[in-house]
Amino acid sequence: MFTSNAKFTTARASGYLQQLCKHFGHKVEVQFDAQAGLITFPFGQCALAADQDVLDLTVNAETQADLTKACRVISSHLERFAFRESPKTDWHPVVAA
Repeated sequence: MFTSNAKFTTARASGYLQQLCKHFGHKVEVQFDAQAGLITFPFGQCALAADQDVLDLTVNAETQADLTKACRVISSHLERFAFRESPKTDWHPVVAA
């Protein structure tokens, strides 16, 4: 299992979480509320968590190629939805303990 994490500092963390989940919910399985979400793609999963000023994104996938694809899909959509804030999603590998 491959995992990457990114954090986006924004006052609209919950709004972007819900917007991403609603958008992808038209095509893939999604579960979410105002503070947490899970998007299940055929090539991986993205767990989202929102607090007052940070949207936390964690992507899991079976292969490095799928992880890269999932991160790219999430990043491109977040950049489109949050264009006024010019988000930069810097993905960092998560190493299992």
